[in-house]
Amino acid sequence: MSKNVSTSIEDAADFIWRNARLLERTIFARVFFHGSSQAVINALKAYRNPDGGFGNALEPDIRAPGSTPLACENALLALRDADIREHAVASGMCEFLASVAEPDGRVEIALPHILDYPRAAHWNSPSFGSDSPNPTAGITGLLHYQGADHLWLRRASEWCWKRLERPLGDAHEIATALRFLEYAPERARADELAFRLCTEAPRSKWFLEQAGTSDYGVTPLGLCPTPRAIGRAAFSDDLIAAHLDDLASRQQPDGGWPITWQAPGPGAANEWRGRMTLDALLCLRAYGRI
Repeated sequence: MSKNVSTSIEDAADFIWRNARLLERTIFARVFFHGSSQAVINALKAYRNPDGGFGNALEPDIRAPGSTPLACENALLALRDADIREHAVASGMCEFLASVAEPDGRVEIALPHILDYPRAAHWNSPSFGSDSPNPTAGITGLLHYQGADHLWLRRASEWCWKRLERPLGDAHEIATALRFLEYAPERARADELAFRLCTEAPRSKWFLEQAGTSDYGVTPLGLCPTPRAIGRAAFSDDLIAAHLDDLASRQQPDGGWPITWQAPGPGAANEWRGRMTLDALLCLRAYGRI
């Protein structure tokens, strides 16, 4: 049964205004106060490189200035969260991704140049292996949300469909797969596959099925951040309610939410807390908790 733990939106707002990056502040203003979409785009473009990709510590754990596919996914998530479609950003990103993609369309999550700059320890190896859909699936789905069309995007989409027919062993891979399926054009196929992946999640690495742990991992809310998420039907109402209670209870005395891993420095940790606080608010709002 849900405890219906309360959240202080005022304290969270104060934390965001005091501590978060300009990007998260503009998204917060856009979602909660009908703020400017152009302000979000302007803040996001500060992380954009001439090659059309994104870097410059948009992913706070990777401090490298050069573009990475992971930072591109983060940029697309920011646009999605703010309900913005920006053709020029999506088009330029496709050009960058095409330049670093494998022949089948798959992209690595990061590139070797990140090793020349400070980073979190888990990025000492910038590859998840040649078969991982992370982040290709998420990027591809979010580009479909943007309405993008590109030869590379079509190749990558076909690769994702084929790869996702086989099991995924990591909850991060399931999360990125669900981003693809959320916006993929073949809806019936996507719905069926999303349900199957979510039912398999409890057997995957890094999945936190039970609420209340302080361990690092991906929760059911990480897979289904809104009640309309494509995989939501795979999880019981009681399980979702328990995780919503747990998420609300994690708000800190300063109004923000914590992180559960070691960032590469105090600045990066604070940047992450701004992002985690915004994510928590978006999720709790979507589920009617605030």
